Amino acid sequence: MSPSNRSDDPQVHDLVGVGFGPSNLALAIAIREANAGPRAAPVDSAVFLERQPRFGWHRGMLLDDTTMQVSFLKDLVTLRNPASEFSFLCYLQSRGRLTDFINHKNLFPSRVEFHDYLEWAAAQVDDLVRYAHEVVDVRPVWRDGELTHFDVAARTGACSTPPVVHRARNLVLGAGLRPHLPEGVTLDTRIWHNRDLLPNLRSLVPSAPARFVVVGAGQSAAEAVDHLHREFPRAEVCAVFSRYGYSPADDSSFANRIFDPAAVEEYFEAPQGVKEMMLAYHGNTNYSVVDQELIDALYRRVYQEKVRGVERLRMFNLSRLVETVRTPGGVRTVVESLVTNEKTVLDADVVVFATGYRPVDPFELLGEVAQVCQRDESGRALVERDYRLRTGPEVRAGIYLQGGTEHTHGISSSLLSNTAVRAAEILASISARTVVPDPAPDRHPEYACAPGTA
Repeated sequence: MSPSNRSDDPQVHDLVGVGFGPSNLALAIAIREANAGPRAAPVDSAVFLERQPRFGWHRGMLLDDTTMQVSFLKDLVTLRNPASEFSFLCYLQSRGRLTDFINHKNLFPSRVEFHDYLEWAAAQVDDLVRYAHEVVDVRPVWRDGELTHFDVAARTGACSTPPVVHRARNLVLGAGLRPHLPEGVTLDTRIWHNRDLLPNLRSLVPSAPARFVVVGAGQSAAEAVDHLHREFPRAEVCAVFSRYGYSPADDSSFANRIFDPAAVEEYFEAPQGVKEMMLAYHGNTNYSVVDQELIDALYRRVYQEKVRGVERLRMFNLSRLVETVRTPGGVRTVVESLVTNEKTVLDADVVVFATGYRPVDPFELLGEVAQVCQRDESGRALVERDYRLRTGPEVRAGIYLQGGTEHTHGISSSLLSNTAVRAAEILASISARTVVPDPAPDRHPEYACAPGTA
């Protein structure tokens, strides 16, 4: 039996992590390496709760020939500890591909390979993770007027099965992103978010679809268009986006400094007006942009089809999807030109919304505990430099965010670029804080079988 599936211990943990994507994986590795060092362990007991049955990160978009947008040196550990045995280079050595990768002369591994690296790293800290544990509630534990611990309830099976409760001195929320859809759109067997592209396509192969509609202007949208056009040579692929064309990502050396660890500090200290200016100036490094190489490839394909007189790749630019209606055979869509208001009806086998993601609201995850957290004038979480939620003085336990901090820490705050450094900062903060005595054991309250939150 895998260590991650053993019975849950009733002990009080120094740290409970909610979610186990790359961010909390990096934190688990930092804890493992710290505990292996000569100094006293800063976090003696940690556990991470993940609702998936095994490790997985954007599996639905592990398309052939797609590459990472960040250097392999920005892996889970290197910027924190270049000598770590959990680095991408150590992974390559363990797979017998180090020399081959060097000869490849490329800083950007394929997405499939990088996912394999993440799985390799996750397997080495498997004992810290409880897979198939869906967090359904977080309750505060009070002692003498102070909030000293959290009780984290996780569902491990059917709704009738009582949740397992973990008590924690610190909580680290790494629940990831939630797929974003236009208002009124509901996913089903023919209306997808690109997150599920690959698994959903497997059910379509025998049916030989005639037309796909892909909505969106970013990297994922362009990759979906490219993949569908190549894999279904008899199908028409219609790309719908409100821009004039796909916009290239600014990955120039100076602009890339926005992803440096130092940029987090500068953004955090900047006045609000400067924060807004930085996001406006440098949003094109990450949002709704496409690699230039892919843009050029798609344009060549469109032009070649015009030359041949058979146009399977159609670009509906300066347009928007205004209607999506399920039909017995697929989906009827209506595309409206933003210039002329002319409407085009497209009957599609599948509509793919590559419309991005939104961070999970930490207050949704925290439930009752959200009442002790402070917010800004816009209702967003106030977050300290060490990624700790700002709370009142009566709260001794810590709540840390791995994601949802762009408004306080900038574009790179939750991206892979800063994963290793962010994990180190969170671990250092937890280590530096005074450890409070454990409260006397009490009976855990009854937990309702609520919808999962992580």
